[in-house]
Amino acid sequence: MTGVHTGVTLAPAGWDDVEVRTLTTAQQAELRERYDGDTEPGTTPSAADVAVVLVARDASGAAVGCGALRPLGDGAAEVKRMYVVPAARGRGISRALLAGLEAAAAERGWTVLRLETGPRQPEAIALYESAGYRAVPAFGDYVESPDAGCSLYYERVLGPA
Repeated sequence: MTGVHTGVTLAPAGWDDVEVRTLTTAQQAELRERYDGDTEPGTTPSAADVAVVLVARDASGAAVGCGALRPLGDGAAEVKRMYVVPAARGRGISRALLAGLEAAAAERGWTVLRLETGPRQPEAIALYESAGYRAVPAFGDYVESPDAGCSLYYERVLGPA
């Protein structure tokens, strides 16, 4: 799967894949810096509960981004660990990853995608809102999270293919 205008290829991977772990570790480090060391709300994703992982590769084959889906039940899934390395930002890679995740969700019959993000991530908020995600209340494990009020929650109902 090749992203339009991005020059990247999206490829499936495992949650525990070395490149995926490198990217998600970098994503978590960046978030800890933005949020002054705070931990993430909700349940940490794992190989046992993540069903889809996509890696974005540039023309040289280097892994430059990732994203994942965790099933929530009732035809819904959660977008997890969307990340693009700083050197590759601004080229539409995150949009290509999100579109790839939406396509993977549709292939599995999931009709709703939800996600959690934070107020100190204006780039993520702009991406999700421009892609048709709308603000919703906390969902799933986030409802009971002590940090639930510090996050923003979004949802998109996927249209017919």
